[in-house]
Amino acid sequence: MPNTMGLLGKKIGMTRVYSEQGQAIPVTVIEAGPCVVLQKKTETKEGYNAIQVGFGPKKESRLNKPEAGHAKAAAKGGFYHIKEFRIMDPEAYEVGQEIQLAEMFKIGDEIHISGKSKGRGFQGVVRRYGFRGGCKTHGSNFHRRPGSIGTSATPSRVVKGKKMPGRMGNQLLTNKNLTIIDVRADENIMLVKGSVPGAKEGLLQIYIK
Repeated sequence: MPNTMGLLGKKIGMTRVYSEQGQAIPVTVIEAGPCVVLQKKTETKEGYNAIQVGFGPKKESRLNKPEAGHAKAAAKGGFYHIKEFRIMDPEAYEVGQEIQLAEMFKIGDEIHISGKSKGRGFQGVVRRYGFRGGCKTHGSNFHRRPGSIGTSATPSRVVKGKKMPGRMGNQLLTNKNLTIIDVRADENIMLVKGSVPGAKEGLLQIYIK
């Protein structure tokens, strides 16, 4: 993602809301923030500008010593999720500062959301890529296989990028230009039009467009 600030959040689920015209709008409910600044990284010291934030409070009894030591400067306890956001001016933030939902986003904003998609395991080409498959009648034994993958004598190998069976899902995806329908700052909840990657309770990275 570009050098821009954002928030961490988790996917609560999907529902629908109705516009003033009575139109049903599918929305994703997201718990966004608050995020605590754990570390500032500068170009002179680390070679790039960024801030490191924590999301999802973690009991002190569940922290190991490196985690507790890293979070000590912020004095806000430990966190289950720690991510970095590349920004132009990390000095605009202070270690221990809480970044709230209402400070970052408002109704009508367009945002980008990244998350890890649901893992589907090892799948064939019919499910993975939507291949049509072969005949189901007339004695055919070709139903869900990919078919020939060769290229004869030239170049006499399987070309890179060939659509074949393999692992499906469980990869970082980004949905862009999603519109915020509602912001409930007192609950740290936002409603975003459409779907976002991942399963319920999955971690999301929410970026300002």
